[in-house]
Amino acid sequence: MLGETTSGDRADRRALILVENLSVPFDRRVWQECTTLRDAGWEVHVICPRGSKRDTEPEAVIDGVRIHRYPLRAATGGPAGYLREYGSALWHTVRLARKVGPVDVVHACNPPDLLFLPALWMKRRGARFVFDQHDLVPELYLSRFDRGKDMLYRAVCALERRTYRAADVVLATNESYRDVAVRRGGRRPEDVFVVRSAPDIERFHPVPPEPELKRGKPHLLCYLGVMGPQDGVDYALRALAKLRDELGRTDWHAVFVGAGDTFDAMVELSGRLGLSEHVQFTGRIPDADLVRYLSTADVCLSPDPHNPLNDVSTMNKVLEYMVMGRPVVSFDLREARVSAGDAAVYAPANDEAEFARLIALLLDDPEKRALMGKIGQERIGGQLSWRNSQRSLLAAYAAACRDDAPASAGDQDRAGTRPHS
Repeated sequence: MLGETTSGDRADRRALILVENLSVPFDRRVWQECTTLRDAGWEVHVICPRGSKRDTEPEAVIDGVRIHRYPLRAATGGPAGYLREYGSALWHTVRLARKVGPVDVVHACNPPDLLFLPALWMKRRGARFVFDQHDLVPELYLSRFDRGKDMLYRAVCALERRTYRAADVVLATNESYRDVAVRRGGRRPEDVFVVRSAPDIERFHPVPPEPELKRGKPHLLCYLGVMGPQDGVDYALRALAKLRDELGRTDWHAVFVGAGDTFDAMVELSGRLGLSEHVQFTGRIPDADLVRYLSTADVCLSPDPHNPLNDVSTMNKVLEYMVMGRPVVSFDLREARVSAGDAAVYAPANDEAEFARLIALLLDDPEKRALMGKIGQERIGGQLSWRNSQRSLLAAYAAACRDDAPASAGDQDRAGTRPHS
């Protein structure tokens, strides 16, 4: 059973997880991995940045996981800013890794694809290296900066190759990422394990709706997630303007929950589109408030535009909408269909007018909304549950440590790691 200590998961083993772009436990995927390993008998340490409003303590022990945090200023001002950010992160990571001492596994989460450097240093001291690929950084670069395949693109491709080469095993968030690790990274299929992100069903579960959150309107629309250049909040706002202006619908209030690099720009865009009275931006909010909004929402929005990264990435917000039983409107992305199936309706790539039409269609069809919500919850409870990912994570660690692992990572609980849409 998961959580029991086996011959391959002895309590004297130590794992060190490296994260650069989020604090822990705010990074929910990493926190689920930490607690899974802890329950399997591992001593788990994490090195990560400090948060700005939460996870601010330099040192913390939370539920038995030891967290070591460092100060980090996010990049500004183009490539030079990223060099300063990543240089500082690497220095602090090595400094704190020395403090942690010897470990059996170093588990590095991207982006960026630079943490193989401290991982190599620890490998020379006997650790095994697990690469947890949260993002395809070359595709992220193309999607975020729109600069084409320039010198910096070639550099991030080279760093990705070095990371693949250095890793003993690779964790992929879905089958599309696994295919990249095999095809582009040259990894053997048996060395790549699919560990899908999944919402915490104990943390996310519906509560009674609160009609007052709709601000006097019949319907509530909800967006949850990061607001960065590639996340499509601008597409959602333009679609809402079309919903009002072209379809004549003013029977809705929309709430956008989250923060990110483009938060201020999105608030400004909402004003320019004349949506300020219809759209509310909350920033990051406590989980209890987030659950209130999602439980009240009639339709949830996943406006990530089609680009090289989004088409092959699993969107956490879609999974969180599904666990709450909410119907989803999405653009037609490959991995969105794998995750949501019939729990979502899909507009052609980047077609804001059709996105608006699908919102209107769902607002007018409560029976369809209820059916889609039920389908989403069933998929999360079965094919997409974290329990399936736990099995694959522990199998990956067993393979990295050369324990009695399955002969093929690709066969490890395959039914649970590749849902059918």
